Amino acid sequence: MTRVRQEGGRHPGSDPGHAAVLGAGSWGTALAVHLARSGRRAVLWSRSARGAEALGAARENAVYLPGHHFPETLQVTGDLHEALRGAGIVLFVVPAQWSRPIYRAASEHLEAAVDLVIASKGIEQDSLLRLSEVMAQEAGDEAGERVAVLSGPSFAAEVARGDPTAVVIASEDAGVSARVQTSLSHGNLRVYRNADRVGVEIAGSLKNVVALATGIAEGLGFGSNTRAALITRGMAEIARLGTCLGGRAGTFAGLAGAGDLILTCTGELSRNRSVGIEIGRGRRLDEVLQGMRMVAEGVATTRAAVALARRRSVELPIAQKVHQVLFEAVPAREAVADLLARPLREET
Repeated sequence: MTRVRQEGGRHPGSDPGHAAVLGAGSWGTALAVHLARSGRRAVLWSRSARGAEALGAARENAVYLPGHHFPETLQVTGDLHEALRGAGIVLFVVPAQWSRPIYRAASEHLEAAVDLVIASKGIEQDSLLRLSEVMAQEAGDEAGERVAVLSGPSFAAEVARGDPTAVVIASEDAGVSARVQTSLSHGNLRVYRNADRVGVEIAGSLKNVVALATGIAEGLGFGSNTRAALITRGMAEIARLGTCLGGRAGTFAGLAGAGDLILTCTGELSRNRSVGIEIGRGRRLDEVLQGMRMVAEGVATTRAAVALARRRSVELPIAQKVHQVLFEAVPAREAVADLLARPLREET
């Protein structure tokens, strides 16, 4: 197991270091642009050296976030050591299922005083671990305890455009949360602290599964009544699993819960909703995914959530039906009928 390096930490009053953003997709690029606009030097790392060179030359991410010019204080690199050397805050913004090797590689270059932020959403499919737990395995228990998680209703293009946006930062270390809140809160982006990291991670992960469900319903031709029912009952499922794992009930009614769920289930920019719509219209999952540049995290998270719920004996009827439609060849309309035919019960 690798560990965050213990030497070279900063002292109070020293240079706080630049912000390193690992992952040059739409959200990583938006966060890097936002940080650079705030006046802090930022470094955006791309896994591809060729991709980093192209981004640096074009001074915009024409593939994932077109139309948003990179500020002069934003540097792009494909060298992980260069990105992390002297960083005061590191944001990990790679797809959940690809995060483990990045955490492992980065841990060799992280200084002990650096603030770590996970800005990806998902549950690792093979291990059924939250990403902060994966971080603990790859960078050590101390890093896992203090790592912060960034979540909430935030489409990358709208953050980059400057639309007012509110998100949540959650860590078990109050000092880390406070520093990250200050680092990220600038201009259009307002950051709230939340001590419930478990709840924030589960809410951010499972909202993508519910978004697949609402998209499937939309693709079938169902209207607003159906979507509202799925969002509301989906929120109940998320809270049921989240509280079982140690999350706090109130988190699921906040920005990381209801806020992100509503956005992802209704927004035109939602990748998971879009995938669901195509599935509801009768297209095959592999066909839909092959035509996408960006990752729809809800697909892998559906597998993980259903497996985790089974392990914990938690009932997730909507997630289970999404799983059946995506992976078990159950027709979407039949899955909806099965949900409606479930035994009648009290809402609470």
